[in-house]
Amino acid sequence: MRTPSPNPRNSSARRKLISAAALSAALLTAASTQVAVAEESPTDASAVPAARTEAAPGSPAERLIVGYRSGAAEAESNKAAAADAEAKGKRTGEDVDFQRRLGTGAALVDLGENLSTADVADVVAEYSADPQVAYVVPDRLNKPKLTPNDTEYTKQWDLFETTAGMRVPGAWDLATGAGVTVAVIDTGYVAHTDLAANVVAGYDFISDTAVAVDGNGRDSNPADPGDWYAAGECGQSTGSNSSWHGTHVAGTIAAATNNGKGVAGIAYSAKISPLRVLGKCGGYDSDIIDAITWASGGTVSGVPANANVAKVINMSLGGSGSCSTATQSAINAAVNRGTTVVVAAGNENQNAANSSPANCNNVITVAATNRAGARASYSNYGTVVDIAAPGGETRTSTANGILSTLNSGTRTPSTENYAYYQGTSMATPHIAGLAALMESANPALTPAQIESAIKSNARALPGTCTGGCGAGLADAAKTVQAVKGGTSTGGSTYSSTTAVSIPDAGSAVESPITVSGRSGYAPSILQVGVDITHTYRGDLVVDLVAPDGSVYRLKSASSSDSADNVNATYTVNASSELANGTWKLRVQDTAAQDTGRINGWSLTF
Repeated sequence: MRTPSPNPRNSSARRKLISAAALSAALLTAASTQVAVAEESPTDASAVPAARTEAAPGSPAERLIVGYRSGAAEAESNKAAAADAEAKGKRTGEDVDFQRRLGTGAALVDLGENLSTADVADVVAEYSADPQVAYVVPDRLNKPKLTPNDTEYTKQWDLFETTAGMRVPGAWDLATGAGVTVAVIDTGYVAHTDLAANVVAGYDFISDTAVAVDGNGRDSNPADPGDWYAAGECGQSTGSNSSWHGTHVAGTIAAATNNGKGVAGIAYSAKISPLRVLGKCGGYDSDIIDAITWASGGTVSGVPANANVAKVINMSLGGSGSCSTATQSAINAAVNRGTTVVVAAGNENQNAANSSPANCNNVITVAATNRAGARASYSNYGTVVDIAAPGGETRTSTANGILSTLNSGTRTPSTENYAYYQGTSMATPHIAGLAALMESANPALTPAQIESAIKSNARALPGTCTGGCGAGLADAAKTVQAVKGGTSTGGSTYSSTTAVSIPDAGSAVESPITVSGRSGYAPSILQVGVDITHTYRGDLVVDLVAPDGSVYRLKSASSSDSADNVNATYTVNASSELANGTWKLRVQDTAAQDTGRINGWSLTF
């Protein structure tokens, strides 16, 4: 309910909320005037360019906040501010009224009833033209951030805690995962009412009946019968109960939310397609390869076409050794079809370069952090890691793990429940869920753009990470905000085709592009196309250097990346950079014995 205005003329009026998009247009047209005024008075701290303080499009507003310059009568006197509002109202033909003084000294001005876009623009322009006015901005109507009513939500520190949470609630006002399917390539799915509404058809890809333990080989039923084993089996001296691992992973991604029970999923409007590849003692590469292919819309002999093609694949699994050519081929094909592949770094407290598929190319490799924001003691690390996310660490307290959907059965399914787990297996679905939010916010995003945006919008780890945890701790709110509103596809492209030789194990070289004729700032999804010939691209470090000297890392060196050439498009959140100026692509060869050159590169605004 609105608080009645102290002005009796307005006390019973029902205002028409004017979209801040209208105010944005008016403020932007006045921006040049405001900037000029600010430049004339550089010591006046209150002179804020209006174009930098405009409301977000779609935010309702019905009043203006007017900041007067120090020394102006209107800055101190309510009577003077009221007289100024009345005078401006008369000149624009609108009912403009001073309401009250804010704590900052600014004046709150009511715009009256039933204003059109043109009416608002007239009032804004009138204030903007006044040399005594430092700024004029809309009085935006803010809304509370979504807080789920799920009964266990308060235990999900990994989503919301200030120190080491992934800042998920701030993303929910922008996207919830609607329209996106995430394939969880794992142990399958055991029925759970806090997840069932978001589960769509999947497939059981386990071809070995001894591994499947469900009485048959491949079929359309991805139900998890349990993956328990006895002492002496699976090369283990002690036995293990069923893990229901795939169901725990799926709950982190897309558990039903705001349903008054259980936990909240990160992309709670997304759908989960469970693909069963892990059974008793694990699962074979061949089954995982077919699952990757099928999930992304490829054809697998003997398996019906996939009606729920996934835009995101989650693989919280792994083994030792290098990424096989067969697995890499499946991943490359999936990415080429437009599917983002997210994988666990591994839990051996070693370099993730020794774990597959963590060391595969074209994947987002995820390390795990604990509740303090440091690398979890078990998490793998290294240069192949792209990003870190909460994975929990239960040695200090069970509640410091990741809570999600599970089953109480020790061998076969019993009653549904919830449990805390820890691992890079738990960190990975945080990033898969974030990728689903991004796809929902902007369906045009490519896998490369998703990876780049996640990394460029990460925040520094609150704790430590010996060995390397990629770009830092993923920030859901910042990342989704950066990609919301579309890519720059179809925008203006600036390019350089001048070849620049890259010296072997030498100093960095730079290729410049001068951008001119643009106003304002670069986009939050600046596309950087790179064409580099090199005989061992793992030696290369590639950076984008903004006109002000800010450096954005596009590619790090990697001893495990032995492929040739760099032909890729990277996405950079350059929204804090002025568009005009000289941008540079900086490349350095960090090791000996290989040569290369920059063939060309481009910027798309």
